[in-house]
Amino acid sequence: MPIIDKIAWIELKEGKVLSARSKGKDRFFLPGGKREAGESDEETLIREIREELSVEIDTASIEWVGEFSDQAYGHAEGIEVVMRCYKATFSGELKESHEIEEIAWLNSWDTDKISHVDKKIFKFLHERGELE
Repeated sequence: MPIIDKIAWIELKEGKVLSARSKGKDRFFLPGGKREAGESDEETLIREIREELSVEIDTASIEWVGEFSDQAYGHAEGIEVVMRCYKATFSGELKESHEIEEIAWLNSWDTDKISHVDKKIFKFLHERGELE
């Protein structure tokens, strides 16, 4: 089965999680993206968050959250996305980049706005008491 390897950033605030909607897309996703050849998880996270949200991840604060997988949203049946998730502090002001249409703070009731794998992540965060 084909696999899409992605890294995601989990930024929580007041019981909500930061999510982004790319231009031309109808769903919000956790910020992050695909690894480039030879990149570590940490390098991918830092690059993707800088590109998408114009902020800098504090390397020393990066903390493993978990790995989640499901059918890749918007792809042919059988294509799976594997999302390796991290928390980290950041510096700068969160703002949409050229590839991001909108950012939003979502909670566990916003499942109609997110991808399949994000639903699993939201449920996990809710069960841990971190997400409304």
